[in-house]
Order: sequence, then structure tokens, then C-alpha cells
Amino acid sequence: MTRRPAPAPARPDYWLRAKRELARGDDVLGRIIRAHPRIALARRGEAFTTLARAIVGQQISTKAAQSVWDRLLAASPAMDPAAVARLRLPKLRACGLSGRKAEYIRDLAKHFADGRIDAVRWDPMPDEEIIAELVAVRGVGRWTAEMFLMFNLLRPDVLPVDDLGLRKAVGLHYGIEPVPAAVRALAERWRPWRSVATWYLWRSLDPLPVAY
Repeated sequence: MTRRPAPAPARPDYWLRAKRELARGDDVLGRIIRAHPRIALARRGEAFTTLARAIVGQQISTKAAQSVWDRLLAASPAMDPAAVARLRLPKLRACGLSGRKAEYIRDLAKHFADGRIDAVRWDPMPDEEIIAELVAVRGVGRWTAEMFLMFNLLRPDVLPVDDLGLRKAVGLHYGIEPVPAAVRALAERWRPWRSVATWYLWRSLDPLPVAY
């Protein structure tokens, strides 16, 4: 029987404290936080499903990704890793996946099915160790791993410096060239709540939370 981690709360228990500390330490974030008072980061489903959906959505529109995802669910309704790992590549391709993405989904499923990835072990692990484990899966890059840490594990101090939305918001609100080194330097003031700061900067561009 596959062990599953305990479900996370709808809102992280650190959220209110993080909001207060960020607003006190950064006037720009304070204004953004006050403009979005009743929404918060929330967990996006189970580990395998979250990562599989992230792979499906790479480099295609939200609408196209949803269509492919719906067909993949029809092919494997429970989205059980062992069942997905047994699906043949032509069947995955018939769901609308490219040949490469079909291979990525199967590789991800095999990592979960054989225990190379076990979400139960992640609780005490540092962020970078989890990222290293995830990027060993074909099709999972650092950005996808960082989104997973934020939206599935609810880790509070992730800074996805390669995220275009974060960089756009930093350039817009702080008036600096948002290259990764500059974003990292700016974000030092947000520790240990860089996930929360990033999430609010996204909200300044799009008030509706996006599911990754």
C-alpha cells in the first residue's frame, strides 16, 4: 500500500505572520498585500498529480493544457503512478502529449511507483535536497521543482528567480533591471518568506491565483 503524506491546511499556518513581517519590512510589498486581503497560497493536490500536470502544461496555453489533462484523466482516472507507468506511449500520445512529454510522464510515474520519489520522506528535507531529487526526473527542471515546493509542499522561502512573472513584477514595482542577481539581492529583505513575497508580486500582475 502506497503511503501518502498528511494533507496540508488550506492556508499555510505561517501566512499571517509572513504578511505582517513583509509589510513592515518592505513598503512596496505592504501596498500589494493590503490590496489583496482575502486570498492566500493554497496546496495544489497530491505530489504525483501536481508534477504530472506541470509537465503537461509546459510551453502550451492553459486551455490546451486543460484539454490534454482531461484526456489523460480519461485514460487513467485515478492518476495512480503504477497505472500511468504501465500506459503505452501511443496511448499517452493519443491524449495530446508530444512524444517527449509522454516519455516524461511515464518516467515521472516510474519514479513514484518504484519508490525513488517518496513524498513521505520530504517533510524534514531542505528545499535544495528536494529540488535535486525532482530534477533527476526527465522533464522536471528547477522552475517546475520550485513551483512544486511552493504550491504542493507550501515551503515558505522559495525564490524562483527564473520565473518571468516574478521578474516582471520586480521590474515594475522596484524600478530595477530584474536580472536574477538583482532579484536575489532584493529578496534578501524578504527572508524567510520569499515564497509569500513572490506570491504577492504575482498577484500584483494577476489578482487570480494560478494553479501550477
